[in-house]
Amino acid sequence: MKRIFTLVILLLIQYNMNAQDKALTFLALGDSYTIGESVPIYENFPYHTVQLLRKKGIPVHAPEILAKTGWTTDELNAGIDQTSLLEGYDIVTLLIGVNNQYRGRLAAEYAIHFEKLLLRAIGFAGNRKDRVYVLSIPDWGATPFAEGRDKNKIATEIDQFNAINRTITAKLNVAYINITPGTREASTDVTLVAKDKLHPSGKDYLRWAVLLTEAIVKNR
Repeated sequence: MKRIFTLVILLLIQYNMNAQDKALTFLALGDSYTIGESVPIYENFPYHTVQLLRKKGIPVHAPEILAKTGWTTDELNAGIDQTSLLEGYDIVTLLIGVNNQYRGRLAAEYAIHFEKLLLRAIGFAGNRKDRVYVLSIPDWGATPFAEGRDKNKIATEIDQFNAINRTITAKLNVAYINITPGTREASTDVTLVAKDKLHPSGKDYLRWAVLLTEAIVKNR
C-alpha cells in the first residue's frame, strides 16, 4: 500500500511538472498602463489576462512585465536593451505612446520608434506574428486629471498616434486591440478611473483583458 501511495505521489509530481512545462510564457511591454499604476498588481491587464486564460483551462506563467511609468518609445527601447529576456515568448503585448503625446513629441518620430518596437516584439515571439498583440493608447483626456486642459486637443492627438500604431500593426499583420473608446467612458463613469484620477481602475483593465483574452484564444 505504501508503495502504491508513493507511486501516486510521484505521478502527481510528474503531472504537475509537465503541466508547468506546457504553461505559456507572457511578455508585456509598455509604460504605466502595462504596469497598472495606482492599482494592485493583480488588477493590471496582464495579470487579469493570465487569470482569464487559466479559467479557460489554458496554463500561463505569471506575466513578465517590462514597463515603467513615464516611458516613451525610445525609453522602452533602451529598457529592452538593458534587460535579459527569454529567447522566445508565447504571448507578447505592446502598449506604448501616451508619454510621447503627453510630452509633445512628434508623431513622425513615434511612427519610426513604434515600428522598431513592434518588430522587436515579433522577434520576442519567435517571429510568430500570431503571438503578438498591440493595444491602443488610452485617452487620458477623459479622466479627472485632465480637468482644465484642452480635452479635444488631447483626444485628437491620441487619435493621431493611434492611427499611426494601428497602420503599422496592420502592415506587419499583428492583432490590434482597440481599448481607446472604452477609456473615454471615464468622463461619465468614475469607477473606470484609479484613485490617482489618471490611470484606469482594475475594472477597466479587466475589460481590456477580456478583449485580449478573446484574441489570444482565437489565435490558438
